[in-house]
Formats: sequence, structure tokens, C-alpha cells
Amino acid sequence: MRITLLGAGAWGTALAKILQENGNTVTLWDRDAELLAQLQRGANEKYLPGVKLPDDWKTEADFKKAVGGAECVLLAVPSVAFREITARLKGHPGIFVSVTKGIEFETGITMSRILREQAPADRVAALSGPSFAREVALGIPTTVVCASESDGTARTVQGLFHRPEFRIYRSTDIVGVEYGGALKNVIAIAAGVSDGLGYGDNTKAGLVSRALAELKRLGLACGAQAETFSGLSGLGDLMLTCFSKQSRNRDLGERLGRGETIAAIVASHPKLAEGYPTARSAHRLAQKKKVATPIIDEVNAMLYENKDPRQAVRDLISRSFKAED
Repeated sequence: MRITLLGAGAWGTALAKILQENGNTVTLWDRDAELLAQLQRGANEKYLPGVKLPDDWKTEADFKKAVGGAECVLLAVPSVAFREITARLKGHPGIFVSVTKGIEFETGITMSRILREQAPADRVAALSGPSFAREVALGIPTTVVCASESDGTARTVQGLFHRPEFRIYRSTDIVGVEYGGALKNVIAIAAGVSDGLGYGDNTKAGLVSRALAELKRLGLACGAQAETFSGLSGLGDLMLTCFSKQSRNRDLGERLGRGETIAAIVASHPKLAEGYPTARSAHRLAQKKKVATPIIDEVNAMLYENKDPRQAVRDLISRSFKAED
């Protein structure tokens, strides 16, 4: 199949590598001309240093040329740029696959919902699950889920990506898969704060358990299915990002917990973790849906209201008694 990747960061490049190795014709587009030049030589030293990549794929700086003739367009652009990029795809006849994990602040919708403004639901899919780009690019066994309202589209995407070391499951709950993948980034920041404050495994295990209930509540209010949050894009991705040292969201939280200001963290890291904008979007969405999300609320307060992390922890623990849900 002729496939175009939009956004050649670590995740997009790793997935494009799989698609190319599976015999597809892959074209990579990005705004960074230097990055495209590296990719043409079989490398991505900016995002995947030291990883050998294909050198028989095509790179294209011109957007129209990149997507022209593509039977499938894979979108791996940051959530803050997602609407701008997808607006340029209006009328394109192919399948769209979003691998971006985020929630739009103004509307509270996920990336696939933005895509559906340009294409019918039966041509839109989302890929999510516990997966670090570098491990995927190195061929380390990984399992993710492809979701679409059309099982036929999900099957098509499943076939495009499946390899012995990259197993794909299917789901028709695209709402749950996307909210699970986006919201876990916010919780990973909270987990990092716990690490930065020097707390132990007890603390983090309790945090992740209660966060899963929180994510499920908000997801259900948005139309998701409860069981999705026990799967790869829910519990699976939550465990990975909260416990791994590779997680950029967890690292952001750890730096907060150690006393760095969010302003200093932003200034030192031009490509900030997705959990940073998602926290603000998730907090607003929860208020709109009238859903209790105490962990998300405290992360939002630390990121956007300069709340002291220790005070945030105290406020979480001192909440009134309740039954476990």
C-alpha cells in the first residue's frame, strides 16, 4: 500500500520503519528539512540516535506531493498542530490513522474526532498502547491496539502493521482507546512527581490504581466503554508511562517534584511531553462533564497554577472518606 507519514518524530519514524519493512511504499513528510535529509540516508539522529533505518523510503517536503496518491495517511504530528495539519487533508480519499495522543483544549475531543471533520468515520482509525518508539524501532516485542468504528478499517490497519515483534489487536471503541492513551500521560506526570518527592512504590501503586478509576469515569462520560480501560490503551499504557524511566511525562513530573518550576522545564525542553497540554484539556473536559478527577485536577494545578507538589499530595490524601469505586 502507498502510505504517507506526517510528522517524522520518534514515534512516527518507528512506525514508518515497520510499514516499510512490511513491503509498503512509504513517504515521510515533516517541516524539518534537515530531519528529512537524515531520514533519506537511513537515520534519525534527532529522535532515534543510533537506530538503523531504511534508506529506500521516500522523503518529501512538499505537503501536497507527499499526500498525493497515498492510500493511507499516518498522522504523528503534535496534538497542538493536529487541526491545522488535518485541515489540509480535506477531500483526501484514503484511510487516516492517528497515532497522536492528545485532547483538544477548546473542544475536549480526541484526534480521531478532528479527523472525522475531513473524512467519514469508517476511514478513520487510531493506534495506541504501551509502546516507546525506540523499542519499537529496535524490534523489541511490543503489543498495541488499533481502533476504528469500522472493524474492516481496523483489520486493514492491523494487517499493515503486524509483524512477529509488533502485535496488533483490534477494537471498535475508538473513543476509549484514544482517551485512555491521552489521559495516561497526565497521570504519568503525577507518578513522576511522586518519584521526585522521594516517595516509594506503595505511593505509586496506589496512585496508578486510583488514576485508572478516574480515567474510566471520565472516559465513560465521553462515551467510551469501561472494559477498554483495562486493556492496552488503558492499564497497559498507564503502567508503562508511570513506571518507566524512558517516559518523558514521568520525567517532567519528577523534575517538578524535585523543585524545578514548570517555566524552567519548558525552557529547557523545546519538545515538551504531551501530558503538559493534555492536563489542561483534561481538567477542562472533566469540569464540562461534571466528573470528579482529583488527580488530574492536582496535576493541572501544579502545571498551570504553580501549586506546590507537596501541597498537591496533601490535598489528595486529605480528601473526605469514600468507598472504593
